[in-house]
Amino acid sequence: MKPPEARLVYAAGEKDANLFYATRLLTPDPYVFLQVGRRKIIATSDLELGRARAEATVDEVRAHSEIERALRTAGAQSPGPADVIAALLREFRVRAVNVPADFPVHLADELRRRRFTVTPKAGAYWESRPVKLPEELRAIEETQAAVEAAMAMAVETLRRAKTRGSRLYDGREVLTSERLRRVIDLALMERNCVARGTIVACGDHGCDPHHLGTGPLKPDTTIIIDVFPRCATSQYFADMTRTVVKGKASPEVRRLYEAVREAQELGISRLAAGVQGSEVHRQVQEHLTNLGYKTRPRNGKLEGFIHGTGHGVGLDLHEAPWLTPRGGIVPEGAVVTVEPGLYYFGTGGVRLEDMLLVTKSGCRNLTRFPKILEV
Repeated sequence: MKPPEARLVYAAGEKDANLFYATRLLTPDPYVFLQVGRRKIIATSDLELGRARAEATVDEVRAHSEIERALRTAGAQSPGPADVIAALLREFRVRAVNVPADFPVHLADELRRRRFTVTPKAGAYWESRPVKLPEELRAIEETQAAVEAAMAMAVETLRRAKTRGSRLYDGREVLTSERLRRVIDLALMERNCVARGTIVACGDHGCDPHHLGTGPLKPDTTIIIDVFPRCATSQYFADMTRTVVKGKASPEVRRLYEAVREAQELGISRLAAGVQGSEVHRQVQEHLTNLGYKTRPRNGKLEGFIHGTGHGVGLDLHEAPWLTPRGGIVPEGAVVTVEPGLYYFGTGGVRLEDMLLVTKSGCRNLTRFPKILEV
């Protein structure tokens, strides 16, 4: 009889989405998770024991210290995590485990020295994670509502800003990327969301898609605002990008914006359960190329459409499925972004990003915030 599949994770719940997905237990320090067949067991520190027994969605919660005491009684000297894990594996008659690709190397080596087979699992560790349950979808939509409220405050701040020379002013203060980012992040915090790396990138800063943006914001210039917080309660992310110009956009920027908007609509129209993510990306890329927007190196940097079309969103900001050159099949129930962009130094960057729920026949847009270039 074939032994049941065993899975092993050793991580902190606050840092590892795979572990939180399996246990719903947030901890700042690592703990042991073992699944044998359908049975889930965790071993935590005494500090987390009571909370783990109340909150963790597992079959059994063990005290790390009790396993260590038993090992010392048996003669072990200063037992550590590898000894505790080995004791659990022996108890459940497990000799081989699948682990996530980012499982600690030193622990894997220690277990192998104890004659256990440790195999990193390629691809998604939990195959079910891309397909969102109703409660997961509600959590993402709640985070998205906070994103849209924060984006509305950012756009309103830009609308009321005054132009003086080549700078924008919010009252008497120069309106900078940092100042507008603070407006967004505080609005998110008030809605129980934690923002890290919010992007407010003006002009050429926006041509580096992950440049946070620094310094004074300028009138008549593209400003990419990309907001992607995590809810502090549910732990689920949301993600949205808008590109705006305070003042008047140049004809070149208008054409750029319209090309990206069309490409996004094309990508959304091609999205449905069972499609290949790589094919959605190819069609979006081809559309922009046919409009004359080439991707090419310039002064050591790439210009044009220089990233994937989209990615899954959930307990990680970037997770499967992927709308990229290597993207696989997109399942029904996944939440993905569609976010084409064009970036040309001297003109600026344009990116538009919505989140979509993939359905059998297409998709449902979870993003309601309007797309307006000039504010």
